Amino acid sequence: MRIADFVAASLSAALLVIAPAANAADPIVIKFSHVVAPDTPKGRAAEKFKALAEQYTDGKAKVEVYPNSQLYKDKEELEALQLGAVQMLAPSLAKFGPLGAREFEVFDFPCIFSDTASLHAVTQGQIGKDLLAKLDPKGIVGLAYWDNGFKIFSANKPLKTPADFKGVKMRIQSSKVLEAQMRSLGAIPQVMAFSEVYQALQTGVVDGTENPPSNMYTQKMHEVQKNATLSNHGYLGYAVITNKNFWEGLPADVRAGLEKAMAEATEYANEIAQKDNDDALAGMKASGKTDFFQPSAAERGALCKAMESVYTDMADRVGGKDFLDKVRTAAGTAN
Repeated sequence: MRIADFVAASLSAALLVIAPAANAADPIVIKFSHVVAPDTPKGRAAEKFKALAEQYTDGKAKVEVYPNSQLYKDKEELEALQLGAVQMLAPSLAKFGPLGAREFEVFDFPCIFSDTASLHAVTQGQIGKDLLAKLDPKGIVGLAYWDNGFKIFSANKPLKTPADFKGVKMRIQSSKVLEAQMRSLGAIPQVMAFSEVYQALQTGVVDGTENPPSNMYTQKMHEVQKNATLSNHGYLGYAVITNKNFWEGLPADVRAGLEKAMAEATEYANEIAQKDNDDALAGMKASGKTDFFQPSAAERGALCKAMESVYTDMADRVGGKDFLDKVRTAAGTAN
């Protein structure tokens, strides 16, 4: 997007922030932008929120969903939200580190959650609420956490042991913790926008990546990755966020309707995430394009042990060892 176009869009949206409904007969437009496909857990949850929001506000709010980076890529979307060019996003939790809320990068630590219940003990508890509150000084209101799922490694070579990662160029999101994770395995981390990953894998710019199965499948990454390891080593989730001025400027009844819609959409998102990942994995296996390796408990343990140095090296990154220990205790994965 050209700068002039971006500024024009920002100014237009800024007027919307100041006066969400200049004409009482006109609906309040909420642009909901995200970077993944419509048929992913996040994509489907965004559409669910749209339907519920319009229902619960009696049409006073109109939600426009823009998937697949149609409006903004990874690096642009948070700035666009802060400027008011878009009203709602659901970025992955790793995106808040570069914004200054580094504590969110705790979700990037390897093997920090054992399963969904372990994860929800953190996101749906006091720690999760406290983290969302840290976005307030950035002009952002955190509304909810949406699950995607646990990540698997993929590459054009088998990744069965820590030694197999040596020298492999692995795409990651922008996260110092994820950089440390890959380096702990001897891999070479490459930060790249999600929308660019398929082509990079196809052309050999990167050798592999990490994703929940639903993202890998809907972006057709399995067509350009010969191998994948069902490691479930890390978590990928999202925080649904909105522009603070826009949110606080809404009529009380509209905001209440949106809050109700978000609560139900969140429940829906977290219910479908596991099924979508299971279905995606089955679809990729059926395609026969990728060989999947299921590590034993000992083999996964060896991978986790190889990445344990991240906890020492990156503790200060997320606010110190005490906070990291607090999260691991809540998750039930403390040593």
